[in-house]
Amino acid sequence: MKLIVQIPAYNEETTIAQTLHDIPKKIDGITAIETLVIDDGSSDHTIDAARKAGANHILQLKTHRGLSAAFVSGIDNALRLGADIIVNTDADNQYTGADIARLVAPIVRGSAEVVIGDREVAKSPHMSPFKRSLQRLGSWSVGLASGVRVSDATSGFRAFSREAAMQINVFNPFTYTLETIIQSGNRNLGVQSVAVRTNPTTRPSRLYRGIGTYLRKSVATIFRIYTLYKPLKTFFLIGSLLILAGVAIGARFLWFFFEGDRGGHVQSLILAAVFLIAGFQTMLIGLVADLISVNRRLSEEVLIRLRHMRSQEHRRPHREPRPQRTTEPAEPETKWVWLLDENKLEDSGITPVSAPEPEAAAGGGGGGRRRRRRRGGARQHADLPGNRGKHLTEGQE
Repeated sequence: MKLIVQIPAYNEETTIAQTLHDIPKKIDGITAIETLVIDDGSSDHTIDAARKAGANHILQLKTHRGLSAAFVSGIDNALRLGADIIVNTDADNQYTGADIARLVAPIVRGSAEVVIGDREVAKSPHMSPFKRSLQRLGSWSVGLASGVRVSDATSGFRAFSREAAMQINVFNPFTYTLETIIQSGNRNLGVQSVAVRTNPTTRPSRLYRGIGTYLRKSVATIFRIYTLYKPLKTFFLIGSLLILAGVAIGARFLWFFFEGDRGGHVQSLILAAVFLIAGFQTMLIGLVADLISVNRRLSEEVLIRLRHMRSQEHRRPHREPRPQRTTEPAEPETKWVWLLDENKLEDSGITPVSAPEPEAAAGGGGGGRRRRRRRGGARQHADLPGNRGKHLTEGQE
């Protein structure tokens, strides 16, 4: 099995070398280990530092496109390089490189297709209590949306099998961590968590400016991805809540109407009608979104097949084209046919000539020559009884 460790990097000149050095050189069940650094438009000397540190492959993006774009580019290039297992880690040396063996072990055994490194947030000394609570809440929410139990949903230290990597499609430009888990759960991929260690923090996170921004983007990401894969369920739930609110307000109006208060509460009737109409329209939107999702799934299947074809082309060993043989057509061999029907010649008044000896026929000398014709030439005399309609059709070799 071939393992490629991909490292998205943006201005990581000071930490990329240590991250590369910590990657193990040998792992049980792995025959080859290579590193792939994705430079996300860095303005420093990240590429030079990675090259000096011994990176096997370097992919340079011309502009800064964000973490998700760098992650997707790394996955595509790792597949083209023939990776059987892909491990993603951060360039700031947050995760312990020796724990890569723990990540790939379930995939090597065949018990999982996606393995996520669990930083054990509840015990981590590098996080504040408030961040620990948010991590647990976020992991619980992602578990509900994906249908799989994940202890650390925001961990970027994770491993993918080749088949799982081909099915990853990241749409969110903010982060890939939450989206890949939800996709894996909806595609019924085997997801497993493994405890990993972390190193002391070297710099603050660049993914978000503050807790508020992180919460807002994370909630929007979870809702968007869940709606993308389960639109009918999502919109039917929203539409049902709106219809339920409309029914409750309408029941309140009917209560007062039958109690005799028929002159007021018209506002409740209007509000109930608005909720009922909005709920019904939301359910119709869910039906349309579900039909659209079918087309999206078909497009994803086509993309997966294209990835399979491209990866097979790159994994197929290159063979030099065989030189084509240019053989000139051989000249047709001249065949001589001897007429041996001497009885018919005598009946026609023609005196046959005695046959020459083989040596004389071969050398061209000696006695008289026997009558012969060259194939493909003029036909024999038509008056000869033995020659009427008689043609030899032997195929030339």
